[in-house]
Amino acid sequence: MAENKIPADIRKLSFEDALAEMEDIVHSLESGEVRLDDAIGAYTRGAQLKKHCQAKLKEAQVRIDKIVLGPDGDIGAEPADLE
Repeated sequence: MAENKIPADIRKLSFEDALAEMEDIVHSLESGEVRLDDAIGAYTRGAQLKKHCQAKLKEAQVRIDKIVLGPDGDIGAEPADLE
C-alpha cells in the first residue's frame, strides 16, 4: 500500500469519527507509554486520518455557497471564497 493512499476503513469514517481517532492517537503518543513500533504505526495512521479529514473539509468547502444580495434586491448564491 502506498503511503499517500487512504485505507478503506478510514475512508468509511465520518469527519468527526476520524478526528476523534486522531485525537486518541495524539493523546497516546503524548503519554510516552507507547512502544516505538506501535508509535510508528500510530503516527502513520494519524497521518492517514489527517489526510482523510482534509479531504472531507475540502469536499464540504466545494459544496458551500454563500447567499448574496444582487443590486436589484434579488437573492442568489455563489461559490464561497473560503481561502
